[in-house]
Amino acid sequence: MMIEGFAVDLGGTKTAAARIVAGRIENRLQVPTDGKAGFVSQLDGMADLLDRLGFHTGKRLGVAVAGRVDRAGRWQAVNSDTLSGIGGEPLLERIRERFGENVGVRNDAAAATLAEAKLGAGIGAVHFAYLTVSTGVGGGVVLDGHLLKSGNGLAGHVGFMSSPYGDALCGSGRRGTVESTASGRAIALAAGTRNAKEAFKTGTVASASAIDRSAASIARLCADLTAIFGLDRIAVGGSVGLADG
Repeated sequence: MMIEGFAVDLGGTKTAAARIVAGRIENRLQVPTDGKAGFVSQLDGMADLLDRLGFHTGKRLGVAVAGRVDRAGRWQAVNSDTLSGIGGEPLLERIRERFGENVGVRNDAAAATLAEAKLGAGIGAVHFAYLTVSTGVGGGVVLDGHLLKSGNGLAGHVGFMSSPYGDALCGSGRRGTVESTASGRAIALAAGTRNAKEAFKTGTVASASAIDRSAASIARLCADLTAIFGLDRIAVGGSVGLADG
């Protein structure tokens, strides 16, 4: 019997949903994320994608979202520039009401960390970290095979660590963070382009400088995390992390 499941990934730039059969993605849909939408609107958007994929209540469903998800399953945006309409919402409770009990919710970077640790770049590593460099900067840490978690859901939000490569204000409210110097949004702002993808293409002095600062900030973050956790492997992903150049 083929095992079927569904997944939703709501990030800072896009929201994707997929139907998965026997461990393979059979169908996938993607729409832009409305960062100003409220909680109910975000749930409605998820439901629309799942309905188009043939989801029925009771099917296996995993939901990953940008922001922190605490132990009780409450969803809180940690960067107001990314999701301005989310503030301590009962995500797990409402997801179960709408889609059934066979569901799980998690921060998006934490979900990616677990996937890489079990199925990807982290296979064989004892102490492993995954960093996603995209609209923002997030990540997760796996120690002795277990994802590092905290009751408030903040564990793994490595983008809010300090960086010496700038003093711009971060969406978290702090200044001079990894996210405010290395993220796609930070690159575009420093380069004067509409987005990070455009900055990579222009080749201007400002773009090159912004990209160099991003790379230096992520490299230092890797060194810091290795010193703190004794990591033996780090994987980097995300639209910026995987960009050419």
